[in-house]
Amino acid sequence: MTLSRIRHDPAVMGGRPCIRGLRITVATILNLMASGATPERILQAYPQLEEADIDEALAYAACQLP
Repeated sequence: MTLSRIRHDPAVMGGRPCIRGLRITVATILNLMASGATPERILQAYPQLEEADIDEALAYAACQLP
């Protein structure tokens, strides 16, 4: 699986995985979803995101599981 929307850049958010180089981390999306936020709500709060960004954040998290 290719995760083209997730980037690691030491100059952005301390190298934590971010969406497309934006200052929005995968962890931010996961924490929002874990607290009950819907993808629609996340997209309203972060209009620079796309639905595919949320999908890829979830896929990235799943790939990190043993």
